[in-house]
Amino acid sequence: MSYRLRDHTADVAVEATGESLGAVFAAAGDGLAAAMCEAPPATGDRFELSVRAESREALLFDYLDELIYQRDVRAVLPVDNEVTVRAADGEWVADASARGVPLSAVSAREVKAVTYSEMELAETDGGWRAYVVFDV
Repeated sequence: MSYRLRDHTADVAVEATGESLGAVFAAAGDGLAAAMCEAPPATGDRFELSVRAESREALLFDYLDELIYQRDVRAVLPVDNEVTVRAADGEWVADASARGVPLSAVSAREVKAVTYSEMELAETDGGWRAYVVFDV
């Protein structure tokens, strides 16, 4: 899995790839963290989260939104994301964990929100690709 930050007018975008849906979600989450902080320290405790949505695209949006929420509530930068995505009872579920680096330990740029603007989530020959724009 990998990600690249992309310039996007006044915002920032993340292009992520992964062999599975979970891997591309995790890469997008790591890209979100990189948009906020270039080199987080190796501190912080892992925490778990779970998100449900009606479609894969809505799940990606809600997962990234939940990472921003966790940043605000826990005062941590979620890094080293791990995600499993599955279908269950007509919905999509992301079961995830991240290492929460205390915001007091980093100099971070604020990402205000994830947007649906230009969002893409597509299966490719090598796995999955996601493109997400964040409001900064």
